[in-house]
Amino acid sequence: MLAEDLHLLREGLVALLRAHGFEVVAAVESGPELLAALVGERPDVAVVDVRLPPTFTDEGLQAALAARRQVPGLPVLVLSQHVEQLYARELLADGSGGVGYLLKDRVFNGEQFVDAVRRVAAGGTAMDPEVIARLLASNARNEPLGRLTPREREVLELMAEGRSNAAIGQRLFLSDSAVGKHTASIFTKLGLAPSDDDNRRVLAVLAFLNSK
Repeated sequence: MLAEDLHLLREGLVALLRAHGFEVVAAVESGPELLAALVGERPDVAVVDVRLPPTFTDEGLQAALAARRQVPGLPVLVLSQHVEQLYARELLADGSGGVGYLLKDRVFNGEQFVDAVRRVAAGGTAMDPEVIARLLASNARNEPLGRLTPREREVLELMAEGRSNAAIGQRLFLSDSAVGKHTASIFTKLGLAPSDDDNRRVLAVLAFLNSK
């Protein structure tokens, strides 16, 4: 399911998704249409813009949150030009189902977008690094986050993007054991129980950020 108010972009996304084997069950342009379609259709994944008619503020995110309260675990990928921190935290930290947040001007090709859609549909996460950086920056003065080293903050940002320890190691040129040590230290400093489940650990970190 797709929610986007700009006609050409909406039709372009529909064509892209269909070209990669997706069935688009609905393509809507307003918040009320989105909520009704999400609850009625219960899609495998929804791609949602933040600012939709009638007020062009945060209807998309609010509709997604309302739908997830009625359909727990409904996978939602936000695709927007804006980072709405308050509702983004609530969406990302409710701990159920796949979630993602991409910025339109930072999606550089169709494969990147389609990969994110598939990841969220499978119950994983797909987070733009800029979104994670802004969420972390808004919590920079929190005492637990302040205890993290610069390297641990880098690892945390990559964890929140949904990356595995192996992927983090490749990005930061660290061994698997080094990434494991940083991860364990992060969980200890944030008061979180370690987990081998990448999605659960990301949501746990985001839930912590949301609580502050």
